[in-house]
Amino acid sequence: MATVIRLARGGSKKRPFYRIVVADSRMARDGRFIEKVGTYNPLLAKDNEQRVNMDVERIQEWIGKGAQPTDRVNRFLEAAGLKEKTERNNPNKAKPGKKAEERVAEKAEKEEAKRAAAEETANAPAEEEAPAEEVAAEEAPAEETPAEAAPAEEAAAEEAPAEETTT
Repeated sequence: MATVIRLARGGSKKRPFYRIVVADSRMARDGRFIEKVGTYNPLLAKDNEQRVNMDVERIQEWIGKGAQPTDRVNRFLEAAGLKEKTERNNPNKAKPGKKAEERVAEKAEKEEAKRAAAEETANAPAEEEAPAEEVAAEEAPAEETPAEAAPAEEAAAEEAPAEETTT
């Protein structure tokens, strides 16, 4: 029989409360246990003394008999000073998941496409620079266009009063 010291969940939905129990490893998480050796209330503040209550002597006895604490119970024991703190290393913890990596890749592609388009528009006028004579010739018709538009506006203004008198 392999005994473990683990958490058994109690409490209602979204209001967890755990008992620290010594149980046979084959039993269900919240099922039959051998002995209750403490409690854990995650809803209390971390500095609250009642957050974790343990019967330290009984836990040490069970560990002496070969009971294996779970990772979470091990942390409680380390915080209480009963066990030496073990170095934990999870190099994959900070790595993003597959979907996040795909989103980053798509975003990078879009930004690269925008940069390429911006470079093309910025480089296009520089590459197509015409001689000064051609530039002057292109600007001249642009100056004539407002002159042509002005008489059309005057004609429209003359027609508008005529319409108002007929009404």
